[in-house]
Amino acid sequence: MADLLSTGVSGLLASQVGLSTVGHNISNVNTAGYTRQTTTFNARAPQYYGGMYIGQGADAISVQRSYSQFLTQTMWSATSSQSRALQYAAYTSATNNAVSGSANLQSALDGFFGSVNDMANAPTDTASRQAMIGKANTLVSTFRSLSSQFQQIDQQTNQQIGSAVDSINSLAQSIASLNGEIQKAYAGGAAPNDLLDARDQAISQLSAIVGVNATENSDHMVTISIGNGQPLVSATNAVKLSTAPNQYDSSRLEVVGPSGSVISNQLGSGSLGAAFDFRTNVLDPARNQLGRAAIAMEDAFNKQHAQGIDLNGDPGGDFFSISDPAVFNSTTNKGTASMTAKVTDVGKLGASDYIVRYDGTKWGVTTTDGTVVPSTGTGNPGPPADPIVIDGLAITVPGGTPQAGDSFQIQPTRNAASTISVAISDTNKIAASGPLVATKSASNTGKGVLGGLTVTDINDANLKTPVVIQFTSPTTYTINGGAPQTYTDPGTITGNGWTLKLSGAPAANDTFNVNPAASASGDNGNALALANVATKGVLDNGVTTVGKSYSQLIAQVGTAGAQASTALDAQQSILDQATAAQQSLSGVNMDEEASNLLRFQQAYAASAQVITTANTIFESLLSAVRG
Repeated sequence: MADLLSTGVSGLLASQVGLSTVGHNISNVNTAGYTRQTTTFNARAPQYYGGMYIGQGADAISVQRSYSQFLTQTMWSATSSQSRALQYAAYTSATNNAVSGSANLQSALDGFFGSVNDMANAPTDTASRQAMIGKANTLVSTFRSLSSQFQQIDQQTNQQIGSAVDSINSLAQSIASLNGEIQKAYAGGAAPNDLLDARDQAISQLSAIVGVNATENSDHMVTISIGNGQPLVSATNAVKLSTAPNQYDSSRLEVVGPSGSVISNQLGSGSLGAAFDFRTNVLDPARNQLGRAAIAMEDAFNKQHAQGIDLNGDPGGDFFSISDPAVFNSTTNKGTASMTAKVTDVGKLGASDYIVRYDGTKWGVTTTDGTVVPSTGTGNPGPPADPIVIDGLAITVPGGTPQAGDSFQIQPTRNAASTISVAISDTNKIAASGPLVATKSASNTGKGVLGGLTVTDINDANLKTPVVIQFTSPTTYTINGGAPQTYTDPGTITGNGWTLKLSGAPAANDTFNVNPAASASGDNGNALALANVATKGVLDNGVTTVGKSYSQLIAQVGTAGAQASTALDAQQSILDQATAAQQSLSGVNMDEEASNLLRFQQAYAASAQVITTANTIFESLLSAVRG
């Protein structure tokens, strides 16, 4: 009877463990990272009695996780890639919103050049001149607004980098602490399932921030490295990462390891990797392209404006102003040298940033990604000047002594859009008139008609020398009584730094005059040329207009956004598949748990009935003995 009682008690206790495990599963159905647990049972060793082995019941020997290291690590990897794609898509979406928002640069360009055309139709009208300055300020505000939005995105990226590093440090410390707890718990001889789940969940959260490589050791503790192998957790020790300003641009944060070395370029996955990839591959090129368009606008318009005469009779000054390229010295520099840079040829100006490094004897130039850039010159400011010349830039070292290893970063265009401004406010200073005016004599009897007068060399010393063009016949003419020249209808007459188009057949003794424009001239020759800047190729060796440059920016950002969206869809699908595979093994299924609950409940009740039966038989025996 004692054996029957013991058998019933063993079944009761075993069923109780099974019920507790099922209840634990049901309670944690919504717990993130929880792994379904199962109870393992074993039959007790039987007792030999009466020539046979009689069973002694069952024991619950373990509670195990339904766990696959392969599926879990696959999910971590997919989480890291999906998180990177998600963050990258969010960044590119914000950039797309900036370039396609209400502050549309193309509209501002169209409005400005429309006002230039209006001014050309009434070159002495104060209202049209004031409207042109107003539209110019609107254009400048649009450049600045877009630049400001890009700067805000850059600052937000910095903040997210700082937050990500704080989260990495917190999770690393949590994993290290859990390592110690798990090792102690294993000393009791059983797996601490809930602690293991907590550690796996912390690693999963870490994988969303940065790529993770986790290895479980024989002591049940995990070793964690991130990115391209940067150690993070070893046993109960966690490495602390930090942020520091970029060695050139203090407005930029970098991630540094415990030794102080920059590891930003080693973090290719997770949301943190996305921040650096976005900054390098989308944001910086977009800012540079915007600045490039601003420089092209300033340079082309100013050059044409300088060829005109304002209402005071003075040559046109700068209409727009813009800052020189930004130059940053490395915080590791040991020498005292300084460096400056100027844009000398906008047509050759690219959208790259550069590192200029001194090797002990000479300066060498690379792009920020390490591509060598051919250069000439020593950087000597002169006299005689011998600047380092690269891609439309002239770089000089005006003072100090460099040491080997010293370097500077040059950002030719990045901040240009934030510094462009309108240089004039006086409407009289708009140089609408050409420097020369062509007229025909009132006594002309022929059919010669004046066309456009174009200045070809504003610096020609004899540009403003008055010229009389006299036709000696319908097909020949002289300039200031010089040698006869042949005229073919229609034709072009060339003088000192200018060309004049003429059509029709002049008569003998007809004259045409080219004279310097007077103050308050009603001529609109330069205004028309200013309006043509809208369609003038400026960048890429005279191929790309300012408007097209902005279109390239929109296409550049739009393409990045489309690629990011496609990548996110793909990575989300991969993560969904990995999660489904892992959850099919480790997830809590309520239907299954309900079935198990009923099964263990029935087993518990049956075991209780065995105990009751054993007690009844025992009481019957006692009664028979007493009887």
